[in-house]
Amino acid sequence: MDQPGGAQLRRRLGRADLRAVPEVRKALRELLRHWGRPGRAEIAELLTSELVTNALVHTDEDAVLTATVGPRRLRVEVRDFVGSRPTLRVPDADDGTHGRGLVLVQSLADAWGVRSHGVGKAVWFELDGGAV
Repeated sequence: MDQPGGAQLRRRLGRADLRAVPEVRKALRELLRHWGRPGRAEIAELLTSELVTNALVHTDEDAVLTATVGPRRLRVEVRDFVGSRPTLRVPDADDGTHGRGLVLVQSLADAWGVRSHGVGKAVWFELDGGAV
C-alpha cells in the first residue's frame, strides 16, 4: 500500500442485506471522488459491488468491507466468516448474470486474490490509480 495513513472506508455488512450494495457503492464513490485516472473509480465501484454481492449471497453470514486508498493504489477487501473459497468459473450464457463476478475482478483488477483467516476468508483486489 502507498501509505499506512491512507483514507479508508470500513463497513460491516449484514447477512443477506443486498441494500448494502448501493450504499457501499455510494460511499466508495465519495471516497474516490478525486482519485485516479478517469474511469478507475467506476471500475472500483463495479468490482466492489461484485465482491460485496458474492459475500452476501453465497455465505449467508455478515461480511466486512475495507477499502484503503493511497495516492497511487486502491485496495478493497471483503471479509466473510465462511471458510469455503470462491471458485472462478466460466459464465454460462444460459445462466443470466450469475457466475461473472470473479471473472470481472480477474479481468479488470491489477491484482486480486483470496486470503484465508482463522474463521473465514477475505477476497481482495487492487487497482493502480495511475497518473492524474
